[in-house]
Amino acid sequence: MPDRSFLDWPFFENRHRALAAELDAWAGATLPGLVDHHDVDGSCRRLVAALGQAGWLRHAVPASYGGASDRLDVRSLCLIRETLARHEGLADFAFAMQGLGTGPVTLFGSDSLKDRVLPPVRDGRAIAAFALSEPEAGSDVAATGTMAVSDGPDAVRIDGEKTFISNGGIADHYVVFARTGEAPGARGLSAFLVPADTPGLTVAERIEVIAPHPLATLRFEGCRVPLADRIGGAGEGFKVAMATLDVFRSTVGAAALGFARRALDEALGRARGRKMFGGSLGDLQLSQAALAEMATEIDASALLIYRAAWAKDRGAVRVTREAAMAKMHATEAAQRVIDRAVQLFGGLGVTRGVKVEELYREIRALRIYEGATEVQKIVIARQLLAEAE
Repeated sequence: MPDRSFLDWPFFENRHRALAAELDAWAGATLPGLVDHHDVDGSCRRLVAALGQAGWLRHAVPASYGGASDRLDVRSLCLIRETLARHEGLADFAFAMQGLGTGPVTLFGSDSLKDRVLPPVRDGRAIAAFALSEPEAGSDVAATGTMAVSDGPDAVRIDGEKTFISNGGIADHYVVFARTGEAPGARGLSAFLVPADTPGLTVAERIEVIAPHPLATLRFEGCRVPLADRIGGAGEGFKVAMATLDVFRSTVGAAALGFARRALDEALGRARGRKMFGGSLGDLQLSQAALAEMATEIDASALLIYRAAWAKDRGAVRVTREAAMAKMHATEAAQRVIDRAVQLFGGLGVTRGVKVEELYREIRALRIYEGATEVQKIVIARQLLAEAE
């Protein structure tokens, strides 16, 4: 039985507690029938549709477009990702990308873009994606090489390549960041909404990773996009990307927290049920030490995550340091928690089909995407140094 005591913390309101309980019940009853790990694309399509039909994707858009809150409520986003991840990694992925893939439109899009994009995403009728990374520009956004050049008075032409794009190949639209040249480096980028069927946009390669998810390399060759589909102003692409990640980076930590909670639950069941040396695995002091360390790491992660989410919901303009700390600690701690769970399972822990083995593969990417751990350390240190000045 997962620990729910954290819901009594003062970070949460009664609506958050109700949300967590309702989603947990829905996920337990619904998700097993939707997921086939041998059909990842089909599973994600089914999951997005089900999340939309059940109303959970209302939390990924603002109330003015049929959402659950006046603005994106980060505590709700974190609770949803934590709960879904504890049940099924692909469900968390499907929900997260609907939010991340439309976050720039929610925060900076024109009314016409919001009218066009947000309702289908909210209802699970459209799949969203966020296309920032490139072969030579992942953590270093300023190195973005994809170009968007003027193509008449009302359009741009995009040329370049994006890679490791989540939902690549199944998305209905991509938020694409390209160099428009208003200034050097990060100040010369702009963001555009690019429908998947735009001529010149092709899926160059599908990417296979250790925990299967829809990932692809996208190629843009003379891809013509109306200026009306630019998100934010010219040269504001870096601001759009960072403000979006400021909202969603804490939720990556929440997904890791969900994986870690599931690993602890599995480890507790194993410790109580596995007979060893005339008693149970849980009777051994080293097993008890491992369980204690796992539980402590989980609580520390939860405190950092929900502090960052609470601060953002309370009106903080930026929570860059808090979100970076939450993401860094939670993903690294979850890796350690899951590794201990595998160790407690012994040989069974590295066997396909056993949940802790699945979690071991699922957690690894979270330490990399939306800013690798090393990047989070740089972000935190720079914030500290700037504040010290």
